[in-house]
Amino acid sequence: MGILTDSMDILKFSENERANWEDFAAKANNGTIFHSLKFLGYHPPERFKDHHLIVKERGNTIAVLPAVEDDAAIISHRGASYGGFVLREGLGIHAVYLLVEHVVQYFKTHGCKKIILTQPPLIYYRKPDQYIDFALMKHNFCYLKRDVTAVIPLDTAEPMTAFHSDARRSTKKAMREGVRVRISGDLPRFYEILKNNLGMRHNVTPTHSLDELMKLQKIFPERIILFGAYIKDKMAGGMVVFVANPRVILAFYISHDDKYQNYRPVNLLFYEVSKWGRDQGFRYLDLGTFTLNMAPNWGLGRFKENFAARGFLRDTYQLTL
Repeated sequence: MGILTDSMDILKFSENERANWEDFAAKANNGTIFHSLKFLGYHPPERFKDHHLIVKERGNTIAVLPAVEDDAAIISHRGASYGGFVLREGLGIHAVYLLVEHVVQYFKTHGCKKIILTQPPLIYYRKPDQYIDFALMKHNFCYLKRDVTAVIPLDTAEPMTAFHSDARRSTKKAMREGVRVRISGDLPRFYEILKNNLGMRHNVTPTHSLDELMKLQKIFPERIILFGAYIKDKMAGGMVVFVANPRVILAFYISHDDKYQNYRPVNLLFYEVSKWGRDQGFRYLDLGTFTLNMAPNWGLGRFKENFAARGFLRDTYQLTL
């Protein structure tokens, strides 16, 4: 059931809208792999209580909002890096303002007490604007956190020319030592490296289980890609890349085997994946955040900056109703 206000209809997602949702998210101004229902569907059904919305104007979809209910809160989206409003390209400021107004009113009428949204950074927009940021603030959303994600522009003919001298030396060392990077199908071996590294350094486990990661790769074989750094036939490190949308590739997991740290496999991975992304026509390589709830990891930030990465904000907004 929807709420019709002026010319906008706010609809809770139903299965008969699935094809429309997927087509819209793929073509939207700021849609990403994380907004696809196929991606969100890898979670077991008992993990989240979905409350996705579709916004239509005169019968045409102009926005979607993937979301889950958590007690009296609506979160977009707990099971993905990015959620928030996915917008049709070319929407004007008044339309964006009104759709936020209508969605807020929709959730008020459904007894929601809080809305939390994480919008994709500006690099993910086909035609960047900040109308949604304005509209959210105008409707009394505030920043819950503003994390920084490190982004390498893929606009140089030879990526290494933009690297700082230390990164260039380490990348060339990896080449001299015989490290080679290739697309790999050996997710179990990489996952073992990743799990050991995260456990040893941070006492945490990966976001996905191996089964979940393999399931996602099976759903998106062309969009979830493992690049392995090899010394002969031994995997020394790897990077799992998500093709987020036609503009951006996201390095979701980066890890190396400590036994091979002196070979600098991660440096070569950054270089080779940057070249691959440029050759495939992508504009940016997102290396992920180096802040956690706005607490910076200065060393990680400096390391990523050595590869010509610059920081973009990944904003999470909150509204108390």
